[in-house]
Amino acid sequence: MLSVDHGMDPLLKRPFSIHRLFGDDVQILYRLAGKGTHILSGRNKGDILDAVGPLGNKFPPPGSGDKTILIAGGIGIAPIFALAEKLKNKEILLFYGAKTKEELLCTDQIKSLGIDPVISTDDGSCGQKGTAIDALIKHLIRHPSLVTSHRLYACGPRPMFKSLSLLAKKHNLKGYIALEQHMACGIGTCLGCVINTVDGYKRVCREGPVFPLEKILWE
Repeated sequence: MLSVDHGMDPLLKRPFSIHRLFGDDVQILYRLAGKGTHILSGRNKGDILDAVGPLGNKFPPPGSGDKTILIAGGIGIAPIFALAEKLKNKEILLFYGAKTKEELLCTDQIKSLGIDPVISTDDGSCGQKGTAIDALIKHLIRHPSLVTSHRLYACGPRPMFKSLSLLAKKHNLKGYIALEQHMACGIGTCLGCVINTVDGYKRVCREGPVFPLEKILWE
């Protein structure tokens, strides 16, 4: 949870995922979406901002026999890249989708990890035309015998998760998703980030943000 200024407007901190770690330094990745991120974009080197964290849980590591598939939509590449960097010595497939070519981030850094990402854009301006889930479906069709050994890790917008959930049920896929959710406190007090699961309502900031894909109720 990161403050964007020292004043009272905006009052609340903004939630961000950890994108990269460099020793004691933490790097975040963000897009301009509202007042808070526009203020943040005006910060300069050496500025000091308040932060609370790290908070919540993390992606469980894949099993030794699992084929790791990473799926990112838009700014969801931030924590997915962090996971890819941690698993860079393993065999990884990465599906990355965005609305346009201009909204794709970190593609060169992904390739520097030895990963050749499958890129998709809604308008077809880069890579395959369609979503990251469309590209994943094509992969599963081409490699049906490998389906049960896949372990999915994903972060992106809610519509992507709903499509992924349906796909997972159809193919009996298992995996984990990092949810993007508005948060006010980040420590489980305000209950502003709850999501419905098969085990009842859970706080994304405390019990999450990572949940087993099959646990979330989307309707």
